[in-house]
Amino acid sequence: MQMDAQVMDALELLERERGVPVEAILDALANALVSAYKRSPGAAEEARVTIDPETGDITVYAQELDEEGNVIAEWEDTPEDFGRIAAQTAKQVIQQRLREVKREQVYDLYEGREGDLVTGIVQQIDNRFAILDLGDAEAIMPASERIPYERLQRGNRVKALIVEVRGDAKGPQIVVSRSHPDLVRRLLELEVPELADGTIEIVAIAREPGHRTKIAVVSHDPNVDAKGAAVGARGSRVRQVVNELRGEKVDVVQWRENPAEFIAEALGPARVREVHIDEETKTATVIVSEHQLSLAIGKEGQNARLAARLTGYKIDIRSDREDEEEAEAAAEAEAGGAEATAEATETAEVPQEALDDTASEGSDVTEGEEGAEAPAEEEAVVDDEPEDVEAEAGEEED
Repeated sequence: MQMDAQVMDALELLERERGVPVEAILDALANALVSAYKRSPGAAEEARVTIDPETGDITVYAQELDEEGNVIAEWEDTPEDFGRIAAQTAKQVIQQRLREVKREQVYDLYEGREGDLVTGIVQQIDNRFAILDLGDAEAIMPASERIPYERLQRGNRVKALIVEVRGDAKGPQIVVSRSHPDLVRRLLELEVPELADGTIEIVAIAREPGHRTKIAVVSHDPNVDAKGAAVGARGSRVRQVVNELRGEKVDVVQWRENPAEFIAEALGPARVREVHIDEETKTATVIVSEHQLSLAIGKEGQNARLAARLTGYKIDIRSDREDEEEAEAAAEAEAGGAEATAEATETAEVPQEALDDTASEGSDVTEGEEGAEAPAEEEAVVDDEPEDVEAEAGEEED
């Protein structure tokens, strides 16, 4: 039986346009025809199919196997109506093979491209994920990778960052994100040639998707201002990034080698007066003017929080008035401690005076003890009285 000439022409066309080898499709077709033969009435339990790539001739050989699986007999057993079955099977095999080839090509195309920026058209969207058409593939954007409160609609053209390329039995799955911090990096690289050629570099990024992003940049050329190059004339370059992010604010700050200076830059647009660094605990105490306090902290602490992420330091922001009040309180506490020490010293001197008073009182007591000898004389007088009485009594007896 000979395969239809149109099928053979289609196989050759696929090889030229899609790069699918004809031999590979014929092998897959032969295996599929074996399964189709076994389903036909009176078919042998084992068989093999051969297809001539030049003429398209299809031949079915029935087989008999021994207990060990070796072929002990083989004969041709091509069904009469096998041409119709072969045509239908060939169509299915070709479609299946095309899907497999496309999956392989897509996986080869996107494998290892994690971190690249792609542009896609929103095809489907719900609460769980959004599907983007990348032209030669489809990408999935989970709800966790979307910008909070961003409203995507079918037909919208958006840019996203490839975060993962998965290969499985159903084909490759490309996962993209619009909330990843590196999305801002890639968007800025599109607008700033100095980033692409390495003249300036993005050192750190801190982002709260949909609200605000802080980017620290440094220049490797002393003649190029890193912050000015990234922002562009009148903010033209960074404005393109903001538009793509649907109005998310982007702050570009100058990276400094000195941590105190870097923290002061990161807290912009607030103006910082002093920064005290504790390297052991990686904390920083920042002093700002009273009217700059709310600006330095930001709405719901956002500015301070992003600055902490950007610099890697835990930041404590205080106003100069609060700092002065604490200094005064500390001074008063110190002064109060000194007065208490002085009073304690005066109190400690009292026992010496009391000791002197006690000594003087002791002398009086001594005099009193000496005066206590007087009753002895009185007793002596009293002792003499009986003699006089006895004398008088004797006189009376006479």
